[in-house]
Amino acid sequence: MRAHARVVAEADGRGGTRLAQLRGESPLLLRRTDMSAGLHAGWATVHLVGGAAGPLGGDDLRLDIEVGPRARLCLHTVAASIALPSRTRAESHLSVRVTVADGGTLHWLPEQTVAAAGCRHTTATNVDAGEGATLLWRDELICGRHDEAPGELAVSTSVTYAGRPLLRQRLDIGPGADGWAGPAVLGAAKATGSLLHVHPGAAPGAPHLLGPTAVRVPLAGPASLTTATAPDAHTLRRYLTEPDTGPRRP
Repeated sequence: MRAHARVVAEADGRGGTRLAQLRGESPLLLRRTDMSAGLHAGWATVHLVGGAAGPLGGDDLRLDIEVGPRARLCLHTVAASIALPSRTRAESHLSVRVTVADGGTLHWLPEQTVAAAGCRHTTATNVDAGEGATLLWRDELICGRHDEAPGELAVSTSVTYAGRPLLRQRLDIGPGADGWAGPAVLGAAKATGSLLHVHPGAAPGAPHLLGPTAVRVPLAGPASLTTATAPDAHTLRRYLTEPDTGPRRP
C-alpha cells in the first residue's frame, strides 16, 4: 500500500492556528481534534488515525508536516503503531518530513511503535526547524509484542536547526542488527525512546540523570535530549516527560 498524508498549519492572524491543508490516505488519516480554550488557546491539535493495520510489509508511507511562523500545532496518534510482517518478507517504510518556520511550534507526541515478530520496517524522519522555532519530538519503540522477540526495525532521525545539524541518530533492532540486545545498546530492555526539546532562549542545562536507564543532556543548540530504556512502555513514558508547554498529554 502507498499513502501520503500532509498537514499545513498557519497563523490565522487572530492569535490562533488554522489548518491550511489536512489531507490523508488510508492508513494515514488525519483528524482535527482541538482541545479546550484557556491554556491551549491558539493551538491546532491533530490526531493520526490508523485506517488500516500496519504498517504492513510492502507499505510505503509518507507524512509531511509544515508549521508556519507563529503557528502552533500538536500531533498525536490514537493508538500504538504495530509494524507487521508480510508473507513475502517485503519491507515497509515510513518517511516523515517536517518543516517548522521561525516562530512556529510543533509538538509531535505519538504513541509507541511496536516491532512485531517477523517485521522488516524502516522509519526515517527529517526535521528542518528555523531559528526561533520550538519543537517537542517524542519517539518510543517497543521491541515485540507480549512474550515475543521483535522483528527487524530501523529508526533514524535527522534534525536541523537554523541551517545547522542539531541531532543525527539511528537505532537498528532485531535479528539483522548486530549487538542491539547487548549491554552497549538495549541490553534486556523491552522499550526505548527519546524526547527532543528545542526551546529558543532557554539556558543550556547540565546533564541530568532521570533514572538508572534514563538521562537528559544538553545539545549544541537551544535544545535538550532525553534518552531512555525501560522494561515496559509505561516506565518509558514516565521518563519521556517535560514541563507543560502546551496541549500535550501523558
